[in-house]
Amino acid sequence: MSSYEAVTETKWVVTCMVGGVIVGVSLLGAYSSQLWKSRRRNKKPVRVYMDGCFDMMHYGHCNALRQARALGDQLIVGVVSDAEIIANKGPPVTPLHERLVMVNAVKWVDEVIPEAPYAITEEFMKKLFDEYKIDFIIHGDDPCVLPDGTDAYAHAKKAGRYKQIKRTEGVSSTDIVGRMLLCVRERSIAEKNHNHSSLQRQFSNGHSPKFEAGVSAATASGTRISHFLPTSRRIVQFSNGRGPGPDSHIVYIDGAFDLFHAGHVEILRLARDLGDFLLVGIHTDQTVSATRGSHRPIMNLHERSLSVLACRYVDEVIIGAPWEISKDMLTTFNISLVVHGTIAESNDFKKEECNPYAVPISMGIFKVLESTLDITTTTIIRRIVSNHEAYQCVAKTNFHSDVSPNTQGMYFGT
Repeated sequence: MSSYEAVTETKWVVTCMVGGVIVGVSLLGAYSSQLWKSRRRNKKPVRVYMDGCFDMMHYGHCNALRQARALGDQLIVGVVSDAEIIANKGPPVTPLHERLVMVNAVKWVDEVIPEAPYAITEEFMKKLFDEYKIDFIIHGDDPCVLPDGTDAYAHAKKAGRYKQIKRTEGVSSTDIVGRMLLCVRERSIAEKNHNHSSLQRQFSNGHSPKFEAGVSAATASGTRISHFLPTSRRIVQFSNGRGPGPDSHIVYIDGAFDLFHAGHVEILRLARDLGDFLLVGIHTDQTVSATRGSHRPIMNLHERSLSVLACRYVDEVIIGAPWEISKDMLTTFNISLVVHGTIAESNDFKKEECNPYAVPISMGIFKVLESTLDITTTTIIRRIVSNHEAYQCVAKTNFHSDVSPNTQGMYFGT
């Protein structure tokens, strides 16, 4: 065999070997890919559980649920019964059926267990693991202590099935109650001209600029300054991150959405059913104060915006929406229908000289929706006021206590 033939044969052998390796690797790659896809399809979803009272639900609760959902594939939420709350904390402000409406409406919640026990006993934990196929139990980084002084999540920790999330700073149900009580007191003070400094000092989030030097009640734009500091990251976390399609039927509804409650949720659900994209306009603090009194809103614009954004029926919000809906606004956002509920703080808009809905009414794209729940922000405030002495007593105790906020009083849902 000549040297040329030897080289040619060697090249042929090498080519065959390389080709075989390539084919082998390709087949192995294809097999691995199919195996990975098969395992992925057969992979059991990680189910996480979080419980709470969720009384007077606010964006702090929603953020806790968002964080919990990020630790698994499915979030199952236990809502504590009225009886359990009364036994461990005191009477809730919102009854169970309203709290269930609120929790079910949070976009990160997959399933809800009604009337969950306040404490996770060994028996209930076994039920969570066996019946509900829960992998981990989640709670915030604040202590949750039972009346007997024991840790409510001791059994989950012992079982190695406990995970922790960060508590949302800047909001608590106790401070919200404080703002409501301050709101009521301010109106009484304005009428009687009495000093209210003790109540004002009591709540960290209750601060009234209208009583400061140089600021009159008539010129004040609001009654409380929240310690909540909004960031673009938090807004993005709560947003859907998608806009309407070119042929979307966009429904628009606006309002204050103060102390976001079950009545708000139900009207948003009805509005969403009328189209395939729900845009919600949230009025500024100044607008709310001008239309509903200087003691409103209880929650500031960004707090209200986050609560609305967390609702599964809402696709997008306008933060600081105008009071009057103009033709330019309808065109800019390609709005097909404007709606308003029958239950609201005020339904006298048709009698007003400047009807905020005059333009959509004239265009034939305005619809009044029959509200299913007779609840307003005033309803929630009245519930607090009706038990004023009891709430005030608990709030004062909480304020002077060294115990972590979520272990105090009746005002904490997580």
